[in-house]
Amino acid sequence: MASMSSLVRSMLRGDKASLSRLITIIENDHPETSSIMREIFPYTGRAHIIGITGFPGVGKSTIIDKLISIYRGQGLSVGVIAVDPSSSISGGAILGDRIRMRTHHKDENVFIRSMATRGFLGGLARNTRKAIGLLDASGLNKVIIETVGVGQDEIDIVGFAHTCAVILMPGLGDNIQAIKAGIFEIADIFVINKTDKLDPTTTLSDLESLINSKHTNNVWIPGVILTSAKEGRGIDAFAKTLDSHYEAWKGLSPDKGQRKDREIDAIIHEALLDLFKKRLGTDYAKFKRGLINGGVDIYGLIERVMYPRRGGSRQE
Repeated sequence: MASMSSLVRSMLRGDKASLSRLITIIENDHPETSSIMREIFPYTGRAHIIGITGFPGVGKSTIIDKLISIYRGQGLSVGVIAVDPSSSISGGAILGDRIRMRTHHKDENVFIRSMATRGFLGGLARNTRKAIGLLDASGLNKVIIETVGVGQDEIDIVGFAHTCAVILMPGLGDNIQAIKAGIFEIADIFVINKTDKLDPTTTLSDLESLINSKHTNNVWIPGVILTSAKEGRGIDAFAKTLDSHYEAWKGLSPDKGQRKDREIDAIIHEALLDLFKKRLGTDYAKFKRGLINGGVDIYGLIERVMYPRRGGSRQE
């Protein structure tokens, strides 16, 4: 088997097989994951990271398929991470990305990969951030993240993407009002899809009212794009708005700082969790089941595991 460094070097030269193998490695929490991420870090920060989220069944995958066609027509390379829900029974996922975007599977400048959530909340998989870093470092121009589609709690994407688009469809009714408590807060762009089937007038009016009431003082005010992905209508406008937001974002130093702040927090949290698991020295899933069943002082245990040389106390 090729060494990790040779795989990384091959990936940096654009080899998609090496990229795929490295994603599998980081998904499985390989001991050399941290070394891989350190090695690729200098090559990250070049791709436009786009988050696509929204309710199930609104056509996220079809829109992404059309976006890929537009970007390829512009000579850009595209990577897609499609996050799929894990089964609560088997732990498996419905990895349907190549079915949804099958028109591009033979294109060497398009890389599409599914990741299972494996119980991770927020609409993403646990190692999505690392996978994004790999796609970015591999030289892809656009990296699109499609979240699970679990509803208004899938807001973790805001910590990873430069531009977040929320996909809706006409006829959501009261759900439009509920959005302001969740994914509405993260949207840079709204897309109302399936306008070939349903009248978007009421949904558009409701959205615009919410936007006008909440974003009056923002430098970037979210726009609303009407699309029919099935017929290809409105996707060009969506792509142009995505690019416009990215150009605006690059000039907004506070927003860039907030994203980097969230990224740093995520890296530290992962590192601390990995350290805790290592020091615990037992099966982590079994350990959590024990906590759920009760009888374990979690705070006392954290003290003993994380500060063993201090007798379980942070005080000198």
